[in-house]
Amino acid sequence: MAFDQVKMLNKLRKAQSELKKEVIEVEAGDGAVVIQVTGELKIKSIKIDPEQVDLEDISELEHWIEIAIRDGLAKAQEVAAEKMKPLMGGLGSLGL
Repeated sequence: MAFDQVKMLNKLRKAQSELKKEVIEVEAGDGAVVIQVTGELKIKSIKIDPEQVDLEDISELEHWIEIAIRDGLAKAQEVAAEKMKPLMGGLGSLGL
């Protein structure tokens, strides 16, 4: 493997490592549901504020959770794409 390829692989590994540490937080229902998603698109935590939840309307809570997960994953994908963007041009030379 050429030096440039090794260098590019190291940069890629570093970017992946940084994404593991990246945490994106989103909320739905005016803060009733707060979700944290990592740069690896994994849900880190889900917090529900019981004072803002109407137990008579669980479908509303379910909707807020869906919104928070959808938005969290979308933002995490944007972060990951932005972090990987500078590296994508060099991947072609690696034969991947």
